[in-house]
Amino acid sequence: MKANDRFRESSAVFDFKPEIQFFPDGTRTAVDAAKAVGCELGQIVKSLVFVSDEAPVLILVSGSNRVNENQVKKLLSAKTLAIATPEIVKTATGFSIGGTPPFGHPQQILTIMDSDLNTYDQVWAAAGTPNSCFPISPNKLCEITNATVAGISESL
Repeated sequence: MKANDRFRESSAVFDFKPEIQFFPDGTRTAVDAAKAVGCELGQIVKSLVFVSDEAPVLILVSGSNRVNENQVKKLLSAKTLAIATPEIVKTATGFSIGGTPPFGHPQQILTIMDSDLNTYDQVWAAAGTPNSCFPISPNKLCEITNATVAGISESL
């Protein structure tokens, strides 16, 4: 089954039907996605997997920001925090880097959402592949992912 189909199918569990859109030029990076979608860079949701004290953590950060690792460590009371390898991302989420959606993973992952995403009515996130995105409100995103919303980022 294709990654987009797996994502669409897994979204049904949350009673959510993503309006997946495909972009031939790709949406692998936040800049690429914002250009393809035609939105502000900050409206792009970067789904980044980190490893905190040996457990995966999914951080949903605004496309115009970068993760402040010290703030995340403090929030989690963690000793260590490092960006996950591509293999860990695939194992934890079932998806590859560049197309990792914020939900629809084989198991629930501890999720933290950048509070800056709440400044928008609609944001765009990856839908399983590096050429697809879907729109969602930050409130619905937070609800589906059961995320902790926190100020864990800084401007690029």
